[in-house]
Amino acid sequence: MEEQVKASIEKIRPLLQRDGGDIEFVGIEGGTVKVKLTGACGCCPMSQMTLKGVVESTLKKEVPGVESVETV
Repeated sequence: MEEQVKASIEKIRPLLQRDGGDIEFVGIEGGTVKVKLTGACGCCPMSQMTLKGVVESTLKKEVPGVESVETV
């Protein structure tokens, strides 16, 4: 599961980098993926929308067992 999550994050990364941000995989606890948003995403007021609308929805669709995504 971890490798699938990392592969999906690599697909998402260019979208975030285009706007000056980035994402780092931190770990998995149960069905919750832990990530860190960095760069412009770390302080952006829209970061939670990006996290849920882009990152979480993509991971849920591509990786069986992912229930949620949280920032740390």
